[in-house]
Amino acid sequence: MNKIDTYTTIVETAYRLFAENGFEKTSLAMIAKEVGISKPAIYYYFESKEALIDFLFEEICKAIDFKKSFSIEAYTKENFQAQLLSDGYQMIEAQKEDKYISLIFNEFLLLSTRNEKYQQRLHHVLEGFLAGFSDLLTRGAELGILSNKNLTTKAHILTMVFDNIGNYMLMGFDFDYADIWRQAVLRVLEMKD
Repeated sequence: MNKIDTYTTIVETAYRLFAENGFEKTSLAMIAKEVGISKPAIYYYFESKEALIDFLFEEICKAIDFKKSFSIEAYTKENFQAQLLSDGYQMIEAQKEDKYISLIFNEFLLLSTRNEKYQQRLHHVLEGFLAGFSDLLTRGAELGILSNKNLTTKAHILTMVFDNIGNYMLMGFDFDYADIWRQAVLRVLEMKD
C-alpha cells in the first residue's frame, strides 16, 4: 500500500471501528491490526488517537454542513418546494446508506458532553442549519413562495425536524422519514403567520 492508500484505509477503518465499538473501546492497536500495519505506523499519519478522532470529527462536520446539502442559489420561484424536498430527501438517503454515521455521530454527541471543543463545534453545525434554513426561507419569502412572518420559527421547525429524523434513525425506528420531511416542508411553506 502506498502512503495515500494507507492513510485512507486508516481513516476508513477508524471510522468503522469507532462507530461499532465506541471511542473508549477502540484502540490504535485494533485499528492497526485491521489495516494490516503496526501500531507505530499509525503515528506517521496521526500523532495520537485523539488526533484521529479530531480529524474524523472535522470531516463529518464538513460533510453535514448545511451549504453542502442545500444550495440556496439553486432555489427559484418555480422549483422552491421541489428543491427543498429533494435536498432533504438526499440527506436522509445519505444517512440511511451510511450505517455508521449515526453511530459515530452519537459518539461525538456523548463526547461533547465532556469536551467543550466538541460541544462548541456541534453547536456551530446546528447554528449553520438554523441560519441556513432562515436564509433559505427568507429567499422563499422574497420569491413570494411563503409569508415572511415568523421565518425564524419556521427555520427552527425545519432544523428540529431534520435533526430529529437523524436521532430517530439512530434509535432504529422504521419511520417514513421522507414523508415526515415532506409534511414538515409543506406545513412550513403554507404557514401564514
